[in-house]
Amino acid sequence: MNGLPPFQRFLDAHHDDVLRFLVASVGRDDADDAFQETFLSALRAYDRLRADSNLHAWVLTIAHRKALDVHRARGRRPVPVPELDDRAAPVTDNVHAPGGGADHWERVRALPPRQRAVLTLRYAAGLTHAEIATALHCSAEAARRAAADGLKTLREELADVPTSA
Repeated sequence: MNGLPPFQRFLDAHHDDVLRFLVASVGRDDADDAFQETFLSALRAYDRLRADSNLHAWVLTIAHRKALDVHRARGRRPVPVPELDDRAAPVTDNVHAPGGGADHWERVRALPPRQRAVLTLRYAAGLTHAEIATALHCSAEAARRAAADGLKTLREELADVPTSA
């Protein structure tokens, strides 16, 4: 090997960050599969890395790409629907409406891809804007702007949420 730690030590060192990022990015149900795909891809390419590579940013770049694959696959899956009744449904409170009980990471997952990626890398994986820029192949300023835009959208959504007394 070219100065890199053994793959198992690498996996142990980055396991928690990658899983936390994937859960935040794609949700608990899809995170395990994306995690396995991430580390299989990393294993295949590991012996080609340079010793001075930023392993943390590298593996999170792979995880980001696997998360994008999950989001793309979701868009192609058929959505099952129950038998529809011809009558209009009664108006009720929707728990999936903004502020109706859906968690904040669901809101993040609904953001545009760049904003979603930046916010999950920043808050779920703890990367700096410079590390995010490396992982997403953009400038640190572009990463900062995407984070600001995503946070602005989330704040606006939360401001529109009626509070229940």
